[in-house]
Amino acid sequence: METIVLKRKNFYPVAPPLLDYLRRYQRSLEVPPIYEELHRYSTLFPLYDREGADTLWKTAFYEPSIREALSAHLIGIYSLLKTNDLRTLDHLALERVDFCDFGNSRPFRIRIVNQFNDNYDHFYVKIADASRIYGLELEHILSPNRINYLVNGNTLIEEHIAGVPGDAFIHRHFERPETNPVRVAKEFVKFNERSFIRLLGDMRSYNYVVDITPDFEDAQYRVRAIDFDQQSYEGAIGVYLPQTFPENHAVVELCTDRLNYQTMRQYQDEERTLIARRCHIAHERLGALWQAMCPDEISPPEKVGELREGLNQYHSTDAFTDAMTMGDLVRKNLEVSLAKTNR
Repeated sequence: METIVLKRKNFYPVAPPLLDYLRRYQRSLEVPPIYEELHRYSTLFPLYDREGADTLWKTAFYEPSIREALSAHLIGIYSLLKTNDLRTLDHLALERVDFCDFGNSRPFRIRIVNQFNDNYDHFYVKIADASRIYGLELEHILSPNRINYLVNGNTLIEEHIAGVPGDAFIHRHFERPETNPVRVAKEFVKFNERSFIRLLGDMRSYNYVVDITPDFEDAQYRVRAIDFDQQSYEGAIGVYLPQTFPENHAVVELCTDRLNYQTMRQYQDEERTLIARRCHIAHERLGALWQAMCPDEISPPEKVGELREGLNQYHSTDAFTDAMTMGDLVRKNLEVSLAKTNR
């Protein structure tokens, strides 16, 4: 089974219950509504990587007066994201603004540089979309990764997630002698399990990164999602199974070659156990998220119905029959999937 998401998804506004949740957990702060302002560029230039390949990003050029005003706002937003304090720091400077109209969220990527040591950092400015925000929160609660973002009005600010892009890791690292293929395969099995349990879709190789951490004898790997546009939106169940995408075929082959069925089941059980523990620790926060998400419309009804039937068939159950929204399906899929641990 192969799955390709072809169409742009619909955007859904932040409803009052979700806004209340964001305020409660300090995700909604007074961020300047900067997204539309960033569209005031004079021209766009293609951005190429070090090897001369088109990155699909374009660097924006602004007139001096516009850039000066944007610089103050963007440095203040960076400070707010990092310190909860909206201020302009003299030693920080806006180095570059890049725009990508390839993705669903049409993001701007902002590069801020420290003028004392030339160290730089990035953050992203996107359209605030409810399903994407739910994806960010589920990642923060259920995965081993913490997510830093802010929402105000139609503006979403996201911290940069560092790592080797998945497609680059597959092409450049799989054959390196220092790469441990068994550890890589193990992490991809666990990532696949995390993605499906919380119904995060479209995890093609360019929508995740691999974080490589040197250990005392070998390297450890962690696969991290970086794109949450397809959080419980599509109706086809294959969208939520990373192994179905052609871009991940090399990963599937690696897992098949290096891991037997019993070992894969062990790693799946391990990941479910960790998710269950996170659910227990964040019980109150997760409950508050369900209160906002379950009644919210974040996908067309026909997609909800398609996924409901697909999940019933996948799990050989009728437990999803009463689920009326994508939030209901995510909650029930979490419950049904975790009940399989060590069964």
